[in-house]
Amino acid sequence: MVIGCAELEGERFLSKFVALNLVDQFKIKTMNQFMALLRRFVPPYKKYLALNVFFNILAAVLTLFSFALIIPILEMLFKIKEATYVYMPVDSGSLKDVAINNFYYYTQESISYFGPSATLALLGAALVVMTGLKTGATYLSSYYIVPLRSGIVRDIRNFMYDKVVKLPISFFTSERKGDVMARMSGDVAEVENSVMASLDMMFKNPIMIVVCLSTMIAISWQLTLFVLVLLPLAGMVMGRVGKRLKRKSLEGQQQWGLLMSNIEETLGGLRIIKAFNAEGKVCGRFHRENDVFFRISNKIARRQSLAHPMSEFLGTAAIAIVLWFGGTLILSGGSPITAPEFIYYMVIFYSIINPAKDLSKAMYSIQKGLASMERIDKILNTDNPIKDPARPVDIESLRGAISYKGVSFSYGSNEVIHDVSLDIPAGATVALVGQSGSGKSTMADLLPRFYDVASGKLTVDGVDVRDLRVHDLRSFMGNVNQEAILFNDTFYNNITFGVKDATMEQVIEAARIANAHDFIMETEDGYETNIGDRGCKLSGGQRQRISIARAILKNPPILILDEATSALDSESEQLVQQALDRLMRDRTTLVIAHRLSTIRNADMICVMHEGRIVERGTHDELLSLGGYYRKLVDMQSMQ
Repeated sequence: MVIGCAELEGERFLSKFVALNLVDQFKIKTMNQFMALLRRFVPPYKKYLALNVFFNILAAVLTLFSFALIIPILEMLFKIKEATYVYMPVDSGSLKDVAINNFYYYTQESISYFGPSATLALLGAALVVMTGLKTGATYLSSYYIVPLRSGIVRDIRNFMYDKVVKLPISFFTSERKGDVMARMSGDVAEVENSVMASLDMMFKNPIMIVVCLSTMIAISWQLTLFVLVLLPLAGMVMGRVGKRLKRKSLEGQQQWGLLMSNIEETLGGLRIIKAFNAEGKVCGRFHRENDVFFRISNKIARRQSLAHPMSEFLGTAAIAIVLWFGGTLILSGGSPITAPEFIYYMVIFYSIINPAKDLSKAMYSIQKGLASMERIDKILNTDNPIKDPARPVDIESLRGAISYKGVSFSYGSNEVIHDVSLDIPAGATVALVGQSGSGKSTMADLLPRFYDVASGKLTVDGVDVRDLRVHDLRSFMGNVNQEAILFNDTFYNNITFGVKDATMEQVIEAARIANAHDFIMETEDGYETNIGDRGCKLSGGQRQRISIARAILKNPPILILDEATSALDSESEQLVQQALDRLMRDRTTLVIAHRLSTIRNADMICVMHEGRIVERGTHDELLSLGGYYRKLVDMQSMQ
């Protein structure tokens, strides 16, 4: 009775010790981050996770049963046991004792009928079958983890892209585009290669370790307690290396973002780089940043490559110590287990070593991937200040009356719009002119809520734009910018961009109004011709007329023209201006003009200076004032 109580207390102590040791091995902080990542992305794939866990448990159990066949094989080979066994009914004892006894009983009967050699062959065949079942279960566990891994990575990419598309313009004025691209490509790839590639190991190996440890405790809790004394030291060493790896991985991903930004800027400014003979300068800058990334990558790879040899060395040392300790007990006759049981125990213990090594490698990979996930979360968790109202106002149709009421706006601490008030009647054309930096484009950007006003109020048909859904507000507006923003697609898809269910007749009519139909039809495939990256196969005037056709097809009640003709030659400007005149007919139009000749017929011209409207009136009225507008006209007439 005393011995039984001591064994029970020893098992309780061992269970607590095992739990504490596993906590130390997994490192609470890293595992919490890993589990938080799974809670975010795994729910749609719970079925695959459940199947993976089931087959992992099945594989672990089959592994133990296949190893258990080693004991009778060894006892038969070395003739260790000569006892006689009698069949025991199921209710005659504990399940473990009944199973072991009856297994030996049937083995003994087989030896009597078929002989030792045939029985040995049968046990060997059973071992092969059990191993086949085990490997089949292992394959199925990996089979069902694949869609979970791939699905999570796909979802992260989708979430990243959706978030980038929905973020306001202001986000990209403070972030490098190349760094955003690096997070969407390199960091997501790192999460895929590190965290997701480790999912199978993170689910399979702990199950294997727990099942094997439970079996080791059942065989000899005293010996298992001695084994577990060795593991916390290894956990401390591995954890310290892993912590440094995560820190270096974060530095590496940040440096990769700088490289991507450098590449993006170089490709965008290649014409200027060549014009100013700055190839050497940009190459030198890139080489310096690439060398920094090279050094960081070396440190990361060296620390990561340390995982396998370190875990193998520590595992082999642990096996050697346990082999010495258990072997000494058996040789001295003081061991609670027999020699075949000890061999079985060592086989199980050795079967923990590989999962433990894989688990340590997985922990390294996860710590590296979590560093990338932190950079991804910086975008995913970014708050979008341009939100739909809780109770939006619904407007079925819009007349197009616009009113700026005491509007102010700042980029950070730099106020660029100061208390501006402006009323634009429905159907009127109002032009904003002034020197660069006077706030013209910002005034236009506030209208579709690319930015929100800092103070004051901006209304459309008397409704504050912040009380409308963002989608609804922008659906009433069309934009034609100084730089025609086109996509690497066909004429048809660029003109119908953002317009659903447009017919070819409608597209052709929009192109005719925009003076674009003739040059489109001159191309090889007409409206199905690809126009290249950003419309690189077209001239500036052609690109602008395609963007005008896009606005015509949308047929918005409000039109924003941001210096739509300033970058064109005289002939192209005339064609584009004709298309704009047709587009502006019967619409409320806000024109930002650099060439004053293009807005002579505007209903009202507003002159902006340092964020304020300093003059307003028609072309003739402003000329008669002899103020800012007259100076602008005189300067352009002298050019």
